[in-house]
Formats: sequence, C-alpha cells, structure tokens
Amino acid sequence: MSSPVNPLPVLLALATGGFAIGTTEFATMSLLPFIQNSMQVNAATASHIISAYALGVVFGAPIITVLAARIGRKPLLLALMTMFALGNALSALAPSYGWLLTFRFLSGLPHGAYFGLAALMAASVVPAGRRTQAVGAVMLGLTAATIVGVPLATWLGNAVGWRWGYWCVTALAAITIALIARFAPRTGATAGASPLRELDALRSGAVWLTLAIGAIGFGGLFSVYTYLTSTLDQITGMSEAWIPLVLGVFGLGMTAGNIVVPRFADRAQMPTAGFLLGWTIIALALFPLATGHVWAITLDVFCIGFGAALATVLQTRLMDVAGDAQNLAAALNHVAFNMANALGPWLAGLALAAGYGLRSTGVVGCALAVCGLLIWAIAWRSDHTATVRADRTSAAVR
Repeated sequence: MSSPVNPLPVLLALATGGFAIGTTEFATMSLLPFIQNSMQVNAATASHIISAYALGVVFGAPIITVLAARIGRKPLLLALMTMFALGNALSALAPSYGWLLTFRFLSGLPHGAYFGLAALMAASVVPAGRRTQAVGAVMLGLTAATIVGVPLATWLGNAVGWRWGYWCVTALAAITIALIARFAPRTGATAGASPLRELDALRSGAVWLTLAIGAIGFGGLFSVYTYLTSTLDQITGMSEAWIPLVLGVFGLGMTAGNIVVPRFADRAQMPTAGFLLGWTIIALALFPLATGHVWAITLDVFCIGFGAALATVLQTRLMDVAGDAQNLAAALNHVAFNMANALGPWLAGLALAAGYGLRSTGVVGCALAVCGLLIWAIAWRSDHTATVRADRTSAAVR
C-alpha cells in the first residue's frame, strides 16, 4: 500500500515550472527592444518571435498530448521541461534572427502540454473539493513570473544582454526538472489511454464552448496588456521608472485572483466564471476613462489582472467535461489562451491603425469579454439542458 502524497512539495515543483514558462512568455515582450537592436531588425519583425512561441504552443499542445497518451505523467512532465530548457538554451545561443525565430517556436511546443499535465497531477494529489485551488497553486507560478521573473529577466537583458534573460529561464527549467524528479508521484498512464481516446475530447460540445470562452473572452485582457506600456507612456504620461511598477501591479492582480477565486470556483464553478467575465467587462470598460490618472489606471490594471483567474476556473471545467480525454482537454486550455493572446492584440492593433488611439484597446477588450460572456451563457444553458434531460431519463428508468 503506497503512502499518501504530500501535496505541498508537488505543487511547489509544478508551480516552479509555471514560473519558468511565465517568465519566458512575458519577458520576451520586454526584451524585444534589446533583441531588435542586437539582431538589427525593426520592431514589427522582432515581434514575430512572440508569435512564433504562441504558434509553438498551438501546435505542440494537441500533438504532444495525443502522441504521448500512453506515457505516465511524471516522465512526460520531465521530458516536456527538458524540451523547454533546451529550447530556451538554444534561444540564448541563437546566431541569427531566423534561428531565434525557430528556437522560440521549439520553446513553445511543450508549454500547453506541461500546464495541462501539471493541472491534472495537481488535482490528483488533493481532495476532490480542492481541485481548483490546486490548479490555482500551479498557476501561481505563472502569475508570480509577472512580478519577479519578468523584471529579473528584463534587468538582466538591460544589464548584460538579452541572451541572459533566456539563460535565466533555462536555469529555472533545470530547477523544475530536479524538483519534479524528487517530489512528483510516479503513476502509470491512465488505464485504457490511447491517442484515439484523447481525440474523443474534440467530440464534446461542452469542451469546444469552454475553449471558446477562453479564446475570445480572455482576448480582452491581452488587447490591453500588449499596449499597456505605450498607454502609460503616451496617455498617462508616467515616467519610465514607474511603468515597471504598474506592470508589477498587473501581476499582483493575477496572483490575488488565483489565491481568492479558486475557493469559490470549487463550490460554484460556472457562476464564478460568469462573475469573472462580468468583472473583466467592467474593468476594461473603465480603462479608457482611467488612462488619464496614475492611481486610477493602476487600480484598473490590478482589476484586469484579477480577472485572469478565469484561466484556472476553465482549466478545472475542462477536466469535468472532457470525460476520459483529460490530457488533451487540459492542454487545449492553453491553446485557447494563446489564441486569445493573438486575437486581442490583433484586433486592438486594427483599432490603432484606424486612428482610434491607445484608449481604444480597452473598448476592443471590453467587446471581446462581452462575447466571452455570451458564450459562457450558452455553455451554462447547455449544461442546464443536459442536466434536465439526464434527470428525466433517470426518472423514466425508475
């Protein structure tokens, strides 16, 4: 009889991986000016490395998860983090922009599969009533990266060169590998697991609706965050010294959300998701009004960050609606959020190109969040209909 697993070191190990991934994902945005100058490319071209990483996430999450369906979670997590470490080490060594683009794509491949498996492992080591809190603990690594990891990588990039930002991430990945090897429970693959069974997740309307909530509703956050530094500089008139602090406040909001929200989501999952979407709509609607005042925009940025806890809630919902195809559904959650990371900035960019100004990013974001809330309403209505149908069937059998 195996001894019970202590969840705390397991969650710490998994969250460290989230910290490493969050650092490379968000720090790349702040390292772009250094990369641009070093590689002698313009800003638009340099930004393609962000897209390359996101594309790696979109391709890697479903392909790796399906092909590795019969591999146990611990060895697969170790393999994914090793791949992530290698991708970032190669990014630090990239001899040209073309190679950097390739290595950023490779770095993104394990992202979604790692978070999906980490969420499932976290949920498996705690009581059923605390699953969302466990997933939130893993996501705390990602949110903490916006407070600590990104400023550290940015400072290194400014002080000794952007390559050291990626070496920092490589070191974090190596620490994660050691922690997972030491503390993560060793379990075999799920009984009956196969690539075909994982693909069954794609037949579920509830899975697609949940992914759509994230891909569209979460796009509003990214439409504002991508242009936040420019907004603080050009509209708010904030000094360069204060801008990183406001970006840190965004991270504090994300962290607070992932501490507070899961406790409610474990008791009322879909109502909590709806509340967060409504919260985000209000925060984004107020953004254009808050941009002219330092304290107002700082508070609003905190509130927008708080709404990012939606990712944790949707991660747990996917576990509930995916049936036996848990791995793929969990990984696809991060595909959805990377699609949001592409959709939000793209639509906000169209508004800027049309001459509507940086305040319009809040309007675009609000519209996306409203669309996300409408999809949430359809999903909740669908759940209610399915429950009523199941109750009637059960009554008829009796």
